[in-house]
Amino acid sequence: MAEISFDDFLNVDIRVGRVTRAEPYPEARKPAIKLWVDFGPELGEKKSSAQITTHYTPETLIGRQVLAVVNFPPRQIGKFLSEILVLGLSDSNGDIVLIGPDQDIPIGEKLH
Repeated sequence: MAEISFDDFLNVDIRVGRVTRAEPYPEARKPAIKLWVDFGPELGEKKSSAQITTHYTPETLIGRQVLAVVNFPPRQIGKFLSEILVLGLSDSNGDIVLIGPDQDIPIGEKLH
């Protein structure tokens, strides 16, 4: 993988948000959940489609803080417009586990 500069890193806007709404997305090619994430007054609420159905249900996601890249261009996922990339790591089976802070953080805070 190519090295990046510190300036490259600074161009990636990763922020903490709180999931305000989550719904199954059965129309997706791979099982997914539609998420609405609040990033506070500066960015507002943004949408994402995430393939996280192994470890999460829509009900367990409400109120959870997550990290997301908020400065990607929107991407059409089927009939749903995804505006952010919610971040996660693959477990030993390749299923996604979300990344979030271990303490409550003011929404909209930027990753340093």
